[in-house]
Amino acid sequence: MRRMIFLLLLSLILPVSIAQAKPLILKYDDKSETIMYQHFSLPYVDPIFMDMKKWQELINHLGTIVYEKPKNAYLDENGKIVEAVPGKQVDRHALSLLLLSYYYEGKTTADSIPVKPIYPAVDSELLSEISVKQLNAFVTYYRESNQERSHNIDLAAKAINNHVVFPGETFSFNKVVGERTKQRGYKRAPVIVKGELSEDIGGGICQVSSTLFNAVNLVGIQIMERYSHSRSVPYVPSGKDAAVSWWGPDFVFKNTYHMPILIRSKAIKGKMIIQILSSDAIENTES
Repeated sequence: MRRMIFLLLLSLILPVSIAQAKPLILKYDDKSETIMYQHFSLPYVDPIFMDMKKWQELINHLGTIVYEKPKNAYLDENGKIVEAVPGKQVDRHALSLLLLSYYYEGKTTADSIPVKPIYPAVDSELLSEISVKQLNAFVTYYRESNQERSHNIDLAAKAINNHVVFPGETFSFNKVVGERTKQRGYKRAPVIVKGELSEDIGGGICQVSSTLFNAVNLVGIQIMERYSHSRSVPYVPSGKDAAVSWWGPDFVFKNTYHMPILIRSKAIKGKMIIQILSSDAIENTES
């Protein structure tokens, strides 16, 4: 931080930049970015003054080149833990020092874009701890012969599978599953609209949200948002459903336990199965 302040103060005393002649080449894997002195200079102003807006835009741009999303540890179909994979992000402080050194000190040696790891929220140690105790489970049934609806149920089930909800965190079905579109693989299938049976993209996923609602019907779970269909549905008891729509109702709950919970979800052979798992230590919670 002291060096960054020092370099910024240099802008007040240097007559002209000594970095004008040569570019700075920053590399990351097989990619490279050529940085020119003129990229930072304010137009129509003495070149010793840096355009801070352009400086921040460049740092943001280099950040998009470097960024790699971390991958959480998860349980495979056999219940075995698949290790987490750390992500990457630009080290903004180190990159700022590097760019300031180029602009005010003339350091133009090719260099690598500085990066630092992004650690996954769920590693194998945490996953192994919160997958030992079943808090609840719920099963609903559907006809596999309706291939479009079965396909949609399977997609939504996979979307919420292995999702971890941390203490105090809220789970939004729409946010986790995402928009149900043809481009994302969803198909037209029967849905209930204003009490009438119709067809729409993503039909069938309300069975997944309703199964989840019944599975998280626990003391330590606070239901924040839930809507029932305008008519009874056959896969859950009356009043125990959770209607969802991308531009309408959502199903949202909050984990008030002191431990994370793990959602295990799968659609197989006409069964929509959801388990809620956590640690043995979750017994010691506030009701």
